[in-house]
Amino acid sequence: MDEQEDLPKDMLEQLLKFVPEKGDIDLLEEHKHELDRMAKADRFLFEMSRINHYQQRLQSLYFKKKFAERVAEVKPKVEAIRSGSEEVFRSGALKQLLEVVLAFGNYMNKGQRGNAYGFKISSLNKIADTKSSIDKNITLLHYLITIVENKYPKVLNLNEELRDIPQAAKVNMTELDKEISTLRSGLKAVEMELEYQKSQPPQPGDKFVSVVSQFITVASFSFSDVEDLLAEAKDLFTKAVKHFGEEAGKIQPDEFFGIFDQFLQAVSEAKQENENMRKKKEEEERRARMEAQLKEQRERERKMRKAKENSEEGGEFDDLVSALRSGEVFDKDLSKLKRNRKRITNQMTDSSRERPVTKLNF
Repeated sequence: MDEQEDLPKDMLEQLLKFVPEKGDIDLLEEHKHELDRMAKADRFLFEMSRINHYQQRLQSLYFKKKFAERVAEVKPKVEAIRSGSEEVFRSGALKQLLEVVLAFGNYMNKGQRGNAYGFKISSLNKIADTKSSIDKNITLLHYLITIVENKYPKVLNLNEELRDIPQAAKVNMTELDKEISTLRSGLKAVEMELEYQKSQPPQPGDKFVSVVSQFITVASFSFSDVEDLLAEAKDLFTKAVKHFGEEAGKIQPDEFFGIFDQFLQAVSEAKQENENMRKKKEEEERRARMEAQLKEQRERERKMRKAKENSEEGGEFDDLVSALRSGEVFDKDLSKLKRNRKRITNQMTDSSRERPVTKLNF
């Protein structure tokens, strides 16, 4: 017996594939007098065939090697159903969100079926398919999330209360029962072989009975724990299914939890899309404000330039009128006067940025 666990699983698999059949054993027995001349493969088969219950012992050893691995694969599935059932049953956030969904449904069906006390969870994911008549990119789910964010922000922590739903949605109960049944029958076969070997005369160096007895003790306890956990998981699942108005036995865990898993994904996606739309709107508003400010600034600059041009033209006209009155129009220094006037005008424009047009009194 492989007491030290020296034989790897893949080697045991190969040995099981080449277990000699009865016809091969009979043929080898007929030529056992030619043992020395046999090929190594034939001699190996001959030696194996002389071991009492060789195939059963090999199968027991292989099951022993695989047992812990199989339990490690099965147990998380059972725990996912158990914890997933508890989560949907106890989640306050889910309950409140479903109440809001029901209120939405009653309002939308006002006058027809607007006094419903509940709805089938299978219709939960139709919310994401109900699109706005104004904007086809907006669904009822987007609006629902907006309302929930404003009124019941804690409800959107749904993923924290339903952490095991994605894993539970992957579990097929039929397949799980089959895996458990395989473990049960395999363990039973090892127990039967152990009882048979106990009834046989002990062989020198054969440690099958002692090694397998120890394995059966540990494995039976471990498997019993899995069975108890499965019974608890099934009980909690039945309660969860009935709690949501579904008929127990007609809906499997992957279908039941799959509805919630799909809804959680849709909520997360719609929440992110709402955030993206909000950011896009804020960016568009920011750009619109910047464009308005830029337009206003350009208009102010245009008015200031026009005022400056009017001031310069008005100043020259005032100089001409003044020169005509004083006779300076005939003065050779009139051009100098204009330059002085222009300099003064520029200084006034720079200081006040806006100069009133001179009123002419003739």
